Amino acid sequence: MAECDAKAAVRQSYRTGTVGRALRLALRMAPILGLIAFAPPGPTEAATASTTFLVTANITVNCLISAAQLDFGQYHPLTTNNTTPLNGQSEITVTCTNTGNFILGLDAGQFNGATTSTRRMTGPSNAFLNYSLFSDAARTLNWGNNNGVDTVSGIGTGGPEILIVYGQVPAGQTSAVPGGYIDTITATITF
Repeated sequence: MAECDAKAAVRQSYRTGTVGRALRLALRMAPILGLIAFAPPGPTEAATASTTFLVTANITVNCLISAAQLDFGQYHPLTTNNTTPLNGQSEITVTCTNTGNFILGLDAGQFNGATTSTRRMTGPSNAFLNYSLFSDAARTLNWGNNNGVDTVSGIGTGGPEILIVYGQVPAGQTSAVPGGYIDTITATITF
């Protein structure tokens, strides 16, 4: 019986003592620790990879052109314009790509036999009135369409540029008949 009492005392010591409490706590924690041991790993830092690529564009030179009418007004061959030429001017607006080179030429007009140095407006009954176009205000530089000789060149700014066309009807054309005179000039820009 003493042996049974000793075993009972040991059991009692495990239930109430430090060793017993530790054993009971371990047995209660075993399922939780088992779950933690098999839990998936936490998030890790993401891996990355990089590359590069080119971005390209190309700008070509382009030009836009428009022109205003050149109206000389009234020509008086027997009085005022007998000795004094009739002057007038017009504008050509050129818009070219920034830093783009351009050349602007003016043709001879529509009168049969006219040249870029002696243009002619057609009037009543096939009458004509001579006139000239110049690129300078002094009216000394003929404006034609022979590249490098009598054309006007420039460099685009990306914005509109105004080029003045200086016109002149020479004095003393006393054979001209009354009525309206007209011609059409084609301005051509090369870029």
